[in-house]
Amino acid sequence: MAQLGLFGLTSPVLTVSDLTRHVRSLLDTDYRLQDVWVSGEVSNLSRPASGHLYFTLKDAQASLRCVMWRPEAARLPLPPREGQAIEAHGRVSVYEAGGQYQLYTDTLRPAGEGILFQEFLRLKARLEAEGLFEAGRKRPLPDWPLRIGLVTSPSGAALRDVVHVLGRRFPLAEVTLAPTPVQGDEAPAGILAALKALARARPDVILLVRGGGSMEDLAAFNDEQVARAIAASPVPVVTGVGHETDFTIADFVADRRAATPSAAAEITTPDLSEHALARRALSLRLGDALGRQLRHRRGALEALHLRLRLASPRAQVAGARQRLDDLLARAGTATTARMRLMRSAVDGLAQTLRAVGPAAVLARGYAVVSLRPAGEVVRSTGQVRPGAALEVRVSDGVFPARSE
Repeated sequence: MAQLGLFGLTSPVLTVSDLTRHVRSLLDTDYRLQDVWVSGEVSNLSRPASGHLYFTLKDAQASLRCVMWRPEAARLPLPPREGQAIEAHGRVSVYEAGGQYQLYTDTLRPAGEGILFQEFLRLKARLEAEGLFEAGRKRPLPDWPLRIGLVTSPSGAALRDVVHVLGRRFPLAEVTLAPTPVQGDEAPAGILAALKALARARPDVILLVRGGGSMEDLAAFNDEQVARAIAASPVPVVTGVGHETDFTIADFVADRRAATPSAAAEITTPDLSEHALARRALSLRLGDALGRQLRHRRGALEALHLRLRLASPRAQVAGARQRLDDLLARAGTATTARMRLMRSAVDGLAQTLRAVGPAAVLARGYAVVSLRPAGEVVRSTGQVRPGAALEVRVSDGVFPARSE
């Protein structure tokens, strides 16, 4: 079928798939878009269980969806952070199932961090090779930390944030402050002294915190001696340095890393009010899970319909990778629902068995008669001779009898 086009010419009516495939072909054949560097700020960062990276690069005027597959993501010295300025290399193509163009990324590098960042990477690699970042050496946090050591500046906002969170969540805790500078040339020595003083006091856990700042501001937390002191601490250490996007060497060595000082106080202590709200929270989570399951199933049906219309094997592979992450999330929800149905069926069978069991039959007024002393159950009158000794079992016990 054709339509009357501009200047009286006719043009074919394309399907959505035809048009999207044509656009993808134009992008894939433009050599300038197959080897391109793009700079921007990271946002909407996601790393599902598959290990792939999904994020958006944005600047003041525009945004660009990006994908990095697991093999390339595994080679990154550091994962990207929300809000980080980076430069990404890759090729531009179209994800047909979503109808959007995106950058298929193979390399990431920080923008503008220079020599300080390179020194950070070298120290990180050396300490990692020594095993200081190994998960096996990290200790679990106590469930009820009644004595908490706090290493931070006595004049910083981090101190106020931590004390506020601890007072709200767990006022039973006794907090011991080991004051120290957290910025400048004297900061590393101050942090070392504070950790040493708290090690002698032996609290249940130590919080090492400060507010956000540039990489230069956080230099004390990338100091090698500070990292080794954290690793040697006799009690668990939790770091809460900077903002959520900030990572330091201290974070990798610590037993737990929190995104902010407030978050460090939260993951260290239980919330006494949570127990009272647990039942309501579980009910809300169940409703959310059911809603997510319906949305996921609807999305899967639409994705499968579109998949049938994709002609390019390369596009099919790329689309399948992205849909796999969605299906893994839905599989967990479906398994939970299936287990709930099976548990309900087992409960019903158990109730039926109890209703027809021997004890229930006896409770309704029936009795079991057997010959004494052999114990043979009487099923027919022909088994019983006059004067035979009998034993009669009812619901609450047994008594003897004799036939006439």
